[in-house]
Amino acid sequence: MNKPSIPKGTRDFTPEEMAKRNYIFDTIKEVYALYGFQQIETPAMETLQTLMGKYGEEGDKLLFKILNSGDFLSKVTEEELNEKNPLHLAARLCEKGLRYDLTVPFARFVVMHRDEIQLPFKRYQIQPVWRADRPQKGRYREFYQCDADVVGSNSLLNEVELMQIVDTVFSRFGIRVQIKINNRKILTGIAEVIGAADKIIDITVAIDKLDKIGIDNVNAELKADGISEEAIEKLQPILNLTGSNEEKLQTISTVLANSEVGLKGVEETMFILNTLKTIGLKNEIQLDLTLARGLNYYTGAIFEVKALDVQIGSITGGGRYDNLTGIFGMPGLSGVGISFGADRIYDVLNALDLYPKEAVRTTQLLFINFGKAETDYCLPFVAKARQAGIRTEIYPDEAKMKKQMSYANAKHIPFVALAGQDEMNQGKLTLKNMTTGEQTMVEPEQLLHYFTE
Repeated sequence: MNKPSIPKGTRDFTPEEMAKRNYIFDTIKEVYALYGFQQIETPAMETLQTLMGKYGEEGDKLLFKILNSGDFLSKVTEEELNEKNPLHLAARLCEKGLRYDLTVPFARFVVMHRDEIQLPFKRYQIQPVWRADRPQKGRYREFYQCDADVVGSNSLLNEVELMQIVDTVFSRFGIRVQIKINNRKILTGIAEVIGAADKIIDITVAIDKLDKIGIDNVNAELKADGISEEAIEKLQPILNLTGSNEEKLQTISTVLANSEVGLKGVEETMFILNTLKTIGLKNEIQLDLTLARGLNYYTGAIFEVKALDVQIGSITGGGRYDNLTGIFGMPGLSGVGISFGADRIYDVLNALDLYPKEAVRTTQLLFINFGKAETDYCLPFVAKARQAGIRTEIYPDEAKMKKQMSYANAKHIPFVALAGQDEMNQGKLTLKNMTTGEQTMVEPEQLLHYFTE
């Protein structure tokens, strides 16, 4: 018989892993709620009509498509089958696909529920997404996204609040981070000023790689993209920018003196940074012009968060986009959002051993099973312990004491309660501390004090 397996790029999560993941999700949810964000969920599958054409050609290929139920070949001609055109066939055989991200389903949700939602609409969503990518270390075909977005408001106070959310979440986790901020309008201004406005995407994609491949390779890539030597020369002060956020903005303003859109980006960035200065963040926020964020739909502020004590990619990112719902025929709705990378945060918390002990909420108290009479004696105390909020188990089988103790050890249960003939005669219980090995005979009422102090 074949050994069971799971699809490549997917994972099982053990109880301990789930406890840690829930700690991450619960912390993020609590902070989102503090700022007035409300949770929604959308279906795992969407119609292909909703999904196709929203992520570029590459994204369309990476969509998991679902075969129509029933006789999915009934609408396909012999000729179409013989052509073996995968995209055309998929369109005929499949009407639905698994969602690729949470943003497109959110846009669809806003358009479908426009009459019920209150603008500005502040929503968060924590659900899995699927991509038919080649699995590799840190890249899965099924993974969770934790998104928060505000749509229907152009105010930069939304950007400020999202930065506060990031700061609060990572402070609660105990992870030291650097928040990087930039603005697509500044990048557009740069492209304008160096006379390569049509090359904005090439420029941002290349700049995005500065950290990874270094300035010489970025310059070589720009040249390969057909950007003139003169334009690349003009880019250098931008690529080599140093100093405080204010000094950087000063230099950029000078470079962008003739670009209206560029100066607008400088003004927006200044507002966000100055407002955050008056509020005060625990983590550093840094203006970083090399931050381009691959996605083409950002139109204003863009953010990325790096962990300072662990070598890992960005652990949170986001930005402002002008036309989220335009793809579904409802133009003019601006939004701004962030997405926490739960899987990477999980790895960082593990690497730095930052999970609080209570995050892994195991059983606190195990009652040993010596037989029917003893179990009948213990069951009311089991019920009382649970009513008092103590996570309690009674061993279901009348097994050897050693086996029951091994069970407690394997599950890291800190206390074990025993009741034999002596305890029953006195109306008491023996409580064993599994860490110290200490045993105490206690009144059942006293038992609760060990956990509620």
